[in-house]
Amino acid sequence: DVVSLVRFALHQEDELAPFPEQVEERYQNWLAQQESAGRTFTDEQRWWLDAIRDHIAASFSIEMGDLESVPFAQRGGPGKAHQLFGDALPTVLDELNEVLVA
Repeated sequence: DVVSLVRFALHQEDELAPFPEQVEERYQNWLAQQESAGRTFTDEQRWWLDAIRDHIAASFSIEMGDLESVPFAQRGGPGKAHQLFGDALPTVLDELNEVLVA
């Protein structure tokens, strides 16, 4: 009947969180896993990680070239990101692409 269909449809909508919310939840879980593994981030690194999260939420991925655009370019672009994360930068980007979009 119609009431059952409406209830089913509403139940389905409750389970489908908007993508940015899914990304935020996965990001918080990733940060907690990093902390549990003994990895900490400076405030400046956190700004970059948060901005990367926001970029992924809006674009479904991030690549090294994206660090040349706003808001990253305003904070020093890829050079600054490499200064902050060192040789781990490509790994961090790959890991966040994988974990946040999953």
